[in-house]
Amino acid sequence: MEAFIRANTVLASASIVPEITLHLATEETPLWHLTEERLKGNDPLPPPYWAFAWPGGQGLARYVLDHPEEIRGKRVFDFAAGCGIAAIAAAKAGAKMALADDIDRLAQTSILMNAKQNGVSIKIQPVMDMEKPVSGVDLILAGDVFYQQAMSVQVERWLRLCIGQGVRVLIADPGRAYLPKEGLKELARYDVPTSRELEDRESRTVIVYEMRN
Repeated sequence: MEAFIRANTVLASASIVPEITLHLATEETPLWHLTEERLKGNDPLPPPYWAFAWPGGQGLARYVLDHPEEIRGKRVFDFAAGCGIAAIAAAKAGAKMALADDIDRLAQTSILMNAKQNGVSIKIQPVMDMEKPVSGVDLILAGDVFYQQAMSVQVERWLRLCIGQGVRVLIADPGRAYLPKEGLKELARYDVPTSRELEDRESRTVIVYEMRN
């Protein structure tokens, strides 16, 4: 998996988070086509969400690095972490523990590679039981997770369960359709350049919220 990632990415920084270097795809279409072809074969691969610094993740990382006092000494959980940019930012900001969750094994490998590249330690949480709140965590970071209706309902329910147990939740959203309508306090907003290969516009405004019950 490390060889696959190295062969299909380059080391680069996300547009609004120059402090962090990641293994990123620079020619989006070939990598998408490659994973789609592998999906049809005997060695399936899910779409390479891990190969891009999505706007929500960038917004969270920027906020975390700009507000280390909110992170320092905390146990931080990056949910649906993708490339791991928010978890890496948390580790850089002084988190006591940075934990990253993603079901994609390539994403898990990518996160560990990206963490090593940035000189920080990230623990991988491969499977989440979303029927109960997460334990041993002070803060959840969730970037760009409200883009599919069914998943959004499940994620919102789980995040609110966690809030009910005293866990702070920060989310970052670039204008997705299924963002919750209530219980959000805006903390910051960032204009993030995007690619038309991935989005329908050249930039998105990402808003970082604290979710409250």
